[in-house]
Amino acid sequence: MKQENVKGKHTPKDYQEEKVKKVKKPKEKKEKIKKDKIDKLIRWKRVFLVFLSFCFMLFSGGMFLLYGPWPFVRETLITTAMTTMTHQYLARWFYSDATIDEVMSQQYVIEPEGNTDPDQIEIKEPDLMYANEYEREILEKDPDNDIYKIIPISGAKYKGYLVAVYDPSKVKIATTKYLGTRGQTTKVMAQEYNALVAMNASGFYDPDWNSNGSTPHGTVIQDGKVVFDFKDAGVGGGFIGFTYENKLVLGRMTKQQALDMGMRDAIEFGPFLIVNGVPAFVKGNGGWGISPRSAIAQRKDGIVLLLVIDGRRADSIGADLVDVTEVLMRYGAYNAANLDGGSSTSLIVNKEVYSHPVAGGAEGLRNIPTAWIVVE
Repeated sequence: MKQENVKGKHTPKDYQEEKVKKVKKPKEKKEKIKKDKIDKLIRWKRVFLVFLSFCFMLFSGGMFLLYGPWPFVRETLITTAMTTMTHQYLARWFYSDATIDEVMSQQYVIEPEGNTDPDQIEIKEPDLMYANEYEREILEKDPDNDIYKIIPISGAKYKGYLVAVYDPSKVKIATTKYLGTRGQTTKVMAQEYNALVAMNASGFYDPDWNSNGSTPHGTVIQDGKVVFDFKDAGVGGGFIGFTYENKLVLGRMTKQQALDMGMRDAIEFGPFLIVNGVPAFVKGNGGWGISPRSAIAQRKDGIVLLLVIDGRRADSIGADLVDVTEVLMRYGAYNAANLDGGSSTSLIVNKEVYSHPVAGGAEGLRNIPTAWIVVE
């Protein structure tokens, strides 16, 4: 008798098929999970191999740049690191002392001979005949400000600001009120001196690379008096200051000679970059590397130039002394000197931070002993 599959009932054949299905399902599921795991493992292996290859290429490229036939990277890294107070280890990680000494010996500055000649500076209202675009930028004053003008500048590897001060009598030296004990930031000094503009000035004694900026290198003259005297920084240059005739003088002299010639506000630092219109000879990058930079200059018509270049940033890695000299020459500097740079570099305008300083303190500032200021 033929067995029929009645609705709602299962035949023995149905039970057998269901049993086969139940047996097959877990087996197929396990095989799929196993296959997925293998595929996932293969994908991760591929990712790891790509990452490993990339790291190898990066490492090989880095080693080639550091030790290859082109000296630019090696020279830049060594000179930049060795002229900082806190990052010299970066050079020593990759190079021996002998290599560092060799590179540093090949980077130097030959300063122009002699001192500046104040008689060459004639302070007057400049002619409104523009020889070039840079003259126009300097001589066209802002309509609401006849004391100073800020000119943004930029190069292949840097951005910064050039401040043109039209009346040199308004440029003075400011000091921390705790001179010899503790420094102050340029912003604080600007507030205390009621300055329109402030920029860092001299270098300072920093034996442990973590000083409080209290002790400036060299002599500091303020309002015609020596307010501090310490050993110089050993970076070339000499006195950088303004006489009572408001002329910027760069000179290698004693503090008494500086006072005798009528120096009203001055510091000691260097190197001198332009003397009587003659630029310094800079071999390589001068041994100062690429960093934030500050400089002060004066044109023949008496206009003072304060230069601040940002550095150690993605959009502005910094400048070397060649860059600084070229910028100042372009804008008509007749005498110019390098100032303390690196993490001391800062520009304050209307008592607020205007540049992009990179020190570890508040707003990127650090304590320093002196600043050039512009007053009303």
